Amino acid sequence: MFGKKKTVADQFVEVLVQAGVERIYGLVGDSLNALSDAIRRNDAIEWVHVHNEEAAAFAAAAEAQLTGKLAVCAGSCGPGNTHLIQGVFDAHRSAAPVLAIASHIVSTEIGSGFFQETDPKQLFGQASHWTEMVSSAGQMPRMARMGIQQAVGKRGAAVLIMPGDVLAAEATEETGAGHAVAGPVLGAPSDYVIEDLAERINAAGTVAIFGGIGCTDAREQVLQLAEWLGAPVGHTLRGKDVLQYDNPYDVGMSGLLGYGACYEATHEADLLLLLGTDFPYRQFLPQKNTIQIDIDPSRLGRRTALELGVAGDVGATITKLMPKLERKDHKFLNRMLEKHVHELDRVVDAYTKDVEHLVPIHPEYVASILDEEAADDTVFTADTGMCTSWAARYITPNGRRRLLGSFVHGTMANALPHALGAQKLDPSRQVVSMSGDGGLAMLLGELLTARLHNLPVKVVVFNNSSLGMVRLEMLVAGDPPYETDHEHVDFAAIARAAGLFAVRVEKPDEVRGALRSVLDHDGPALLDVVTDPDALEIPPHISKEEAAGFAIAAGKSVLSGGVGQMLHLARTNLRNLPR
Repeated sequence: MFGKKKTVADQFVEVLVQAGVERIYGLVGDSLNALSDAIRRNDAIEWVHVHNEEAAAFAAAAEAQLTGKLAVCAGSCGPGNTHLIQGVFDAHRSAAPVLAIASHIVSTEIGSGFFQETDPKQLFGQASHWTEMVSSAGQMPRMARMGIQQAVGKRGAAVLIMPGDVLAAEATEETGAGHAVAGPVLGAPSDYVIEDLAERINAAGTVAIFGGIGCTDAREQVLQLAEWLGAPVGHTLRGKDVLQYDNPYDVGMSGLLGYGACYEATHEADLLLLLGTDFPYRQFLPQKNTIQIDIDPSRLGRRTALELGVAGDVGATITKLMPKLERKDHKFLNRMLEKHVHELDRVVDAYTKDVEHLVPIHPEYVASILDEEAADDTVFTADTGMCTSWAARYITPNGRRRLLGSFVHGTMANALPHALGAQKLDPSRQVVSMSGDGGLAMLLGELLTARLHNLPVKVVVFNNSSLGMVRLEMLVAGDPPYETDHEHVDFAAIARAAGLFAVRVEKPDEVRGALRSVLDHDGPALLDVVTDPDALEIPPHISKEEAAGFAIAAGKSVLSGGVGQMLHLARTNLRNLPR
């Protein structure tokens, strides 16, 4: 039919190229041989070799989150699939459009208990919107396009299972023309819903806003709404990039990593508007007097009791709503802004005084210096655990910076492979991995990936020789830490052996210079900072039982709560209040 033999793998690669895919992250293996060979022969796409399939999926997830476009990863049969699933789960729960290729054993052996056999359909079912197997050449290219549409259209992971012999088989169908798939589109709700929404907002004496990542394309509309309603604006961790910077209505963040007056504002307002967020921690929501607007109807009401649930795009809904709203005064907003400054003053004064002289180095200090020295458009990636706390409280967004992490799936070891994907996407952009020593140790081999591809990723290791967040959880429960601490590791020495430029720092007055040398290095580099394991973060609101447990177990442990430059912003907002 085609003259020269074209395989199913060749055809699949053609479909990916048509969809705008430029690379596949993965680890080669026998069941993927036909695919890797097809990529070798196609100049429009590249194979990005990693050292663990898990990292391949993390890298693809980072690329997809930064671009909003499809990214692709692959794992070979059996163990390759089981490694891959961790990162696929993270991509899926982050709503990152990722197509994962899970190759399978030879089709004639499926179900026989063959070497390396698993059941990928069951394996990935919980980690994707769609998981299906290509069992014959005649299903290609239609199945490939279906998988792409599922990943992009539903914003999450789709998994295409392909036995090795099917990949190598001769294509039987024409590839045809293809194109990049657009994402989901949902505008404003119906007029009667807008009328109901407006009536409820107008009837409320005071209103607060709590926004998330769903406000990404609606920042200006949210701020306009806040000004008109005199509404303080709090945000989730994923909403920080969007809503915190240059926001005169900002009252901080709620949740386990929270700070400022967000909790008070959301609980004291007569009406809370949840905008584009699926914030999971019910104990930080008032569980009453709440309206939620989200583009995904399945999220409405699953975290808190609602007065009204509105399915619609946040920006489009606000635009349609604004003409029907009555203007409110700013008395409640001003009181919350004053409270916000008070809360930030309290924690900053308590936990940052003379910190530049303390040994071991306080991690808050390292994060604050990083915030000052990093570029204005840096992509930061943060490991799950204490690094997420330091990133949340000290990295200042400005509209150009981005912060990525495993903020929904919550797995360890995500920061470095996320950084690899971000750096591969744009080698000229500064990318910094805020890695915990525990997280880095889990996927330590990905330092070799950075060196292999000469990706100029900068890894800042908060090396406290402890699983800090687990340590804190034990303390809050009233238990002394057990099996959370380990021997000191010189990660700089390991990085140098892997071919990276690396510096180790144990004194606080050396942090800035060492960090500058790492950031300025032309290539992959690592800064290993020995930090205080007793510098622990606690949420702004904990129960009496948790506080009592901590008091019993913590002893002299230092509780951290600094919030860096956000205090300056809060003070600026306070100075702007009419007197």
